[in-house]
Amino acid sequence: MNVILIVSDTFRYDNLGCNGNTVIDTRDLDAFARQCAVFDNCYTGSFPTIPHRTDMVTGRFVFPYYGWQPLAPDWKPVAEYLRKAGFVTQLLCDTPHLLSGDSNFHRGFNAYFWTRGQEADTPFTRMNDPIRPMMDHEKTLCDYKLRKKPSPAPGIPFETSLLDRHCWVNRHWHYEEDRIMMRTGRLAEKWLEENYACKNFFLWVDMFDAHEPWDPPEYLVKRYDPTYDGPPMLHPNYGHASDYTPAELKNLRAHYAGEAHLVSKAIGRILRKAEETGLMEDTAIIFTSDHGHAIGEHDMVGKTNINPKDDRVWQLYREVTHVPLMIYVPGAKPRRIKTLAQPVDIMPTILELSGQEIPGGIDGISLCDVIARKKNTVRKYAISASAPIAHTKVVTVQDGRYSLVIAGKDGSEVELFDTQQDPGQKKNVLKKQRKEATRLLGYLNGFLKDKGIDGNVEFAV
Repeated sequence: MNVILIVSDTFRYDNLGCNGNTVIDTRDLDAFARQCAVFDNCYTGSFPTIPHRTDMVTGRFVFPYYGWQPLAPDWKPVAEYLRKAGFVTQLLCDTPHLLSGDSNFHRGFNAYFWTRGQEADTPFTRMNDPIRPMMDHEKTLCDYKLRKKPSPAPGIPFETSLLDRHCWVNRHWHYEEDRIMMRTGRLAEKWLEENYACKNFFLWVDMFDAHEPWDPPEYLVKRYDPTYDGPPMLHPNYGHASDYTPAELKNLRAHYAGEAHLVSKAIGRILRKAEETGLMEDTAIIFTSDHGHAIGEHDMVGKTNINPKDDRVWQLYREVTHVPLMIYVPGAKPRRIKTLAQPVDIMPTILELSGQEIPGGIDGISLCDVIARKKNTVRKYAISASAPIAHTKVVTVQDGRYSLVIAGKDGSEVELFDTQQDPGQKKNVLKKQRKEATRLLGYLNGFLKDKGIDGNVEFAV
């Protein structure tokens, strides 16, 4: 069986209409959900972008060991298994971190293609035009360079925010078709036209959107915020939500909603091409994301704190950890699935769907038996951790009801939430439910001990 893996960066679980959102138009992904096994309790493991991708393609949790690093040479990604088994393997991505430098995420692929220009990626300079500020930098403190004194050196004007540089590189955009997620989706459509007759293939489409900068066409922003007349809010500040006015925060949400809208539309075109070429009869299709993004919840705007005006160590709350996971398998009956799942489970699932043996020594568990209704539970606990955990001390462990959230400079800030009664994680019940916290903590510390890092990292309540 062929397998298509589609990843959208920074796409919240609750963006989707099929998950209860009544504002953002995600009709294409909602329609896809009606054909899929939809996992309602999938939570990111190693956080953020690159640690997540490593979890996903190797089936191993990396947060106990290391953080944002290249794919380790002794960790075999799923594409290598499939290529060795005779599959044609293709990576199409616009997430710059996957192919820049020595990241190694192209390993195992017969072919890979990088659509350039996301974030601060600069494939083509335009030095006749200056880089212009797109927002007040006080509201976009997202670039480490802004926390230092800008260089006075003339010549290459790169001492600026990611937003300004992104808009400078892509300044000729006008239509939605110019946006990078639409270009990547169109490229995936072409690839399916060129390869639909291939008997065994693995296609990974990785979209950096809905990652900021959030710059959808203005008509989409107006759809979600029709009355705003101030400076456009194109980028989060990775700090306090209270740094924005209520109108600015609403406009920021509108820009994010427009991005999520276009991501759904771009993926919808890929899915329609799969239908038109007859691939839905012998192709499994997986859609997921690496993490979400706070846009005001818990007085946060971002996914982690990098703002010099905010001295908090941010917790991993559900607006960041809860991610969509939909798996279409030809012949499988669509349904909603409640068991906990994590990105490490995607690698063994892909191998089983493609008829390959699952290697030993990995953390992932294939989801195929749950999809086929042969069992109901995959895992009883889920751990989400900012990688590497020994350095960050930021981790959340949950069991589907209770969520133990740990942060602070030394892991001393501990909260417990009953997410059935309090899905927004607003009421800390640690004092009333310490027994539940101790149970979750026992699982976490036992997991770390099994990984051989007890003594370096151990948490207490």
